[in-house]
Amino acid sequence: MKIKSAEFVMSNSNVINAPKDRIPEYAFIGRSNVGKSSLINMLMERKDLAKTSGKPGKTQLINHFKINEEWFLVDLPGYGYAQISKKKRVIFQYFIENYFKEREQLVCTFVLIDSRHDPQQIDLDFMQFLGENQIPFCLVFTKSDKLGSSKLNKQITSYKKKLLDTWETLPMTFLTSSINNLGRKEFLDFIDGVNQDVAKDFK
Repeated sequence: MKIKSAEFVMSNSNVINAPKDRIPEYAFIGRSNVGKSSLINMLMERKDLAKTSGKPGKTQLINHFKINEEWFLVDLPGYGYAQISKKKRVIFQYFIENYFKEREQLVCTFVLIDSRHDPQQIDLDFMQFLGENQIPFCLVFTKSDKLGSSKLNKQITSYKKKLLDTWETLPMTFLTSSINNLGRKEFLDFIDGVNQDVAKDFK
């Protein structure tokens, strides 16, 4: 897939106000500071489409971007640690949960995992939530450039082994780096394929 256009459409905190366009939608989510904005910018070949920050919790709304006039990329607030108040964190959890349960256009969720870290319970719990609500998802391991190939392979293998304690089959996984564009082609080819598979559902 070639990215011809990537346009910011809107930010909001209520799924009811999300765009009404009947086109496929892909959500990006992960723990705070997982490298989500950098990954989105790498995929779209834009430096500042998604705002990056050294401060965790920068994204605090549901952000819709229309890609190639054909599908939506949705940048969601990170879960877990963020320098925001406890009250706001509860609100974020509420509207994120509503988004996943109510957004009919959503066809796949990309759960981002920092490849340097061992499995975190908050990530496993979120995947469980997706599974219980029959929401398709893929795992995206970020920051792969931070580890040597041997250590990286060991981390990914260990993570998959942990998932098999709960899941009968593993979700599709992507290995990415916003520094060297690793995984970009595979990522966009996957989205292109899903768009073709679901096209009849959006007519």
